[in-house]
Amino acid sequence: MSILLEITEMISRNAKVALDLFPSAYSGYLMQEGKQPVIDIKSQHAIHYDWTYKHFGNPEFQKLYVKAKKGQWDADYLAWDTSVDPSNFDLPIFPEKLQPMYGTDMYRKVDRKKQGEMLHSTISWLLSQFLHGEQGALYAAAMTVEATPWMGAKYYGSTQVMDEARHVEVFHKYIDTKLNKLYHINDNLFVVIHALTSTGDWDLKFLGMQIMIEGLALGAFGMIYKFTKEPLLRELLKQVISDESRHVHYGVEALRDYYTKECSESVRRDREDWAYEVSIMLRNRFLFTEFHEEYFAHAISRDNWIKMVVESEIMSEFRISLFSRLIPNLKAIGLLSDRIKPKYESLGLLRYQDGKAADTISLAELLM
Repeated sequence: MSILLEITEMISRNAKVALDLFPSAYSGYLMQEGKQPVIDIKSQHAIHYDWTYKHFGNPEFQKLYVKAKKGQWDADYLAWDTSVDPSNFDLPIFPEKLQPMYGTDMYRKVDRKKQGEMLHSTISWLLSQFLHGEQGALYAAAMTVEATPWMGAKYYGSTQVMDEARHVEVFHKYIDTKLNKLYHINDNLFVVIHALTSTGDWDLKFLGMQIMIEGLALGAFGMIYKFTKEPLLRELLKQVISDESRHVHYGVEALRDYYTKECSESVRRDREDWAYEVSIMLRNRFLFTEFHEEYFAHAISRDNWIKMVVESEIMSEFRISLFSRLIPNLKAIGLLSDRIKPKYESLGLLRYQDGKAADTISLAELLM
């Protein structure tokens, strides 16, 4: 699917949301700013001070703050001396069968050495996107500390800034020392990060990062934790998942009352539409188009590649793991009304609406 077609379809679904997202789409899809090594994004959010220190907001913020202080961990204590071979089929970082092209004729025609290289590239691509998402989370967390109206949320949010810095540290160190292969940020992820970074609305920063990006990352981390046989990555992901479960819980608590009781119906509907468009972009984030360009552009068209990936086992696993976490959270904060449900149903995602939201699911369940 061409970039212009993606933008045209977004406009046809909801012109207002498309207009809101257009500056970010222009920067990411058309100008390819995500491919630049360094980029500045101008943010428009207000900084909220409270000189009374009395408006703590939801009592859950204080509970999360205490939990976060106790849950801090030091990346230096992970077993970084572990030997890692990203091309090893016997002790795979990522299962061969979950690669999007696994089982196809074009994959079978490749010799085993090249298949090992592709296995290496698959996990490098996935972890590179996680690293880029964590950098976006680091900046978004810092912004929410400034922009949130509740002092309790500021306290907790400060712990998330530390968490996200640690996540950037560990993912970069793993990629740099164990994989030695870093991919550019995916265009869809860049557009979402650009949009939530540049917006002046505090709640969109929470919605875009805490609910959408962090929610899907939590599912993705859980899936890789479930399948990987590499002990260092498994322990790293266990620690990150523990942090991320608090972050998504925080987003649910921050937005539930706002969307269900405080904001106007027009604002709530706008956020509902915005979340749907971002869901599409985050789904498209996992189409492995960069992988296609690197290995299979000569063998299959981009459109046929996307069709293959959407129908592959890995995408089925991703949808189960990712959106089974996201959809219940959207429902919990009031952004899954009867009006929007048919759109999620058309994506095959509504089946997850009765799952557990972040405020009710345990760490043990996330690691199952």
